[in-house]
Formats: sequence, C-alpha cells, structure tokens
Amino acid sequence: MNGRIRLRTLACCCIGSAVLLSGLSTVAHAQVVPGTGTLHNTDDFESEDWSYVFNLPKSSKEEDETIRYPLGGSTNGRWIESPKRGQPDVIKRVATPAGGLEGSEGALLLQTRDTGIPGRPMGKQCQDDFILKARPLAVNYTPSFVVRVYLPEWSEWEQRHGVSFGIRAGMQGPQETFEDASFARRLFGQKQVRVTKNEPFYPGFFIQFNPKSAQNPEPHAVILIRGNELGQDMQSRKILQPGWWTFGMSVTPDGRCHYYAKPGVDDLTSSDYITSTLPYSIQGNVFNTIFFNVCSADNGRSWSTPWIIDDPKVYHAGGQPTRFAQPRQRSFRR
Repeated sequence: MNGRIRLRTLACCCIGSAVLLSGLSTVAHAQVVPGTGTLHNTDDFESEDWSYVFNLPKSSKEEDETIRYPLGGSTNGRWIESPKRGQPDVIKRVATPAGGLEGSEGALLLQTRDTGIPGRPMGKQCQDDFILKARPLAVNYTPSFVVRVYLPEWSEWEQRHGVSFGIRAGMQGPQETFEDASFARRLFGQKQVRVTKNEPFYPGFFIQFNPKSAQNPEPHAVILIRGNELGQDMQSRKILQPGWWTFGMSVTPDGRCHYYAKPGVDDLTSSDYITSTLPYSIQGNVFNTIFFNVCSADNGRSWSTPWIIDDPKVYHAGGQPTRFAQPRQRSFRR
C-alpha cells in the first residue's frame, strides 16, 4: 500500500433529500486515501475456529429502550453486539467467494430477518449492527478504514426497494443540546440552558437495492453517502454488476470525511475518490470504530440479502505509531 498522502480538490453539491453529486461548487482541502499509514485494528476471518456467541434475545434500544445483557460477541474478542440495535441473526465464517483477496480462505457472512424488537415483527425497515471493537483515535491521527464486500447475484437479494447494507464509522464531535436549567436559573424563569457536548454520529456508506420493476427494467444497486452537511444521504455510483467491491473512508484532522469505492478487491487509490463532506456540519474529533448495518423488512418472513465481508481494517496516518495488539481470547456467557 502506498503510504503517501494525496491532495486533491473536491466538487460536490447537495440537491434534495437524496443528494446527487455534481461539480457545481468546489472546496479545496486535503484528502487521505483509506488504508494509508499504520494498521490499528483488523480481523481477517482466517481462523477455522472463528465463532460468535449470540446471547439471545438481542438488544433493541432504538425501538423499545431495551438493552438485553449480556451482549453477544465473537470468541476472539474483536466483535460485539450493538446495544442499540442488536446483532444480525446469522454471523458465520464461510469460504471466501471467488475473486476475493489473494490468499484469503475465510470471510464472514452477515444475514438477518428479525431486525426490530425480538418476537414482535414491526413491518417496517429496521437494521441490526455488527461492531468491531477498537481503541478510539483522535482525528488528528488521520484514521481510515477499508473493507471488501461481496454483493451476491441480484436474485439472492431481499426483493425490496430500499437500503440493504451499511458500512459506517462511529465518530464523536461537539454538538449543541439543551438541558434543564439549575434550580437558581429556574427561579428567574430560565427552564433550559444550551450546552455543547461530545456526541456520537455515524458517517459512511449505504447500499440501496432497486429491484426490477415497470419503472426499472434491470435490477441494480446504488451507493449512498451519509451524509452531507445537513445529514442527508447523497446518491453516488450505481452498481450494475454484483461481485466484490472495496469501500473505504478516511477522516482528516479538520473533521472532514472522504469516501472511496471501486469494484474488485485491489487497494484503493486516489482515482477511486467519490466525495468529501463534513457530515451533519459536525467537526468530528474522535473516531471510535467501524460497524456494519444489515437491514430487512422486519415482517417475520423476509430474510435480508446475504452479505459477505472480508478483511475490515482500520488505519491511522498521523500521531504516534500505535502497535496493533491482538485482542485476548475470551468467552461470552450464553
């Protein structure tokens, strides 16, 4: 991997709730190709005894404010269930599909059906999360991630128009909020005060499926970028052929996120650049980790698209070098 930082000018504009990328305005700033620098965290799924303990029922805090401990996790200590949304129903090491990374024999299958509240199908799109455990990095370390994703044949997708998969980063940044005023302030009629706190936000990619229909003669997928300065999803490249794709995102010390993607499994280069944004207009200051969303209709019947990921990697290109430490093996209580 070429470790040099590339500089480039971006052009983008935001149109409507699903925003189309174009060249109507330009902003000059530095970019970093994902995968630049020092490896911080990864899992290659090559161990034949890779396994995951589910600890059901799973959490669904987003839907009913319920976290169900103990959380699920992989036995190698690298992955954990999301307390907010729970984990996918299928998390399984599989043989790497043809055309994958050279030398890779193992990859990870993620598939789900019951994405909302356990035992209570909600009949709307919901999602599960699969989270890589990692030490947080300040953005002045210039963090980035790269992952290979296998898209199956169109006939194997959940035949539903909408978002099917997410590839995202967990970040934090200063955001204004309101809190109840102190007793002394309430005496003078001030009920709330404005405060600034470091709060989470989640930039990244979504893959949306557009099945065959009268209006759409051929099935295809679309890459959505989350998000622009208003937090809206930005419509990017079409995916006309399934198979392996490589996705990556980097974060520069100014808090901007830079998005890259290409078909195949080769390392990303500057030519794979899509756009750069300051998501939600938040100047992020901490990069926590990466995670994957697996979406379904949550109707109790329809299984999600079977997603396969391989070699997710987190890097940093600045600050003091960080030695990559293998997580200790641990057992999860069922």
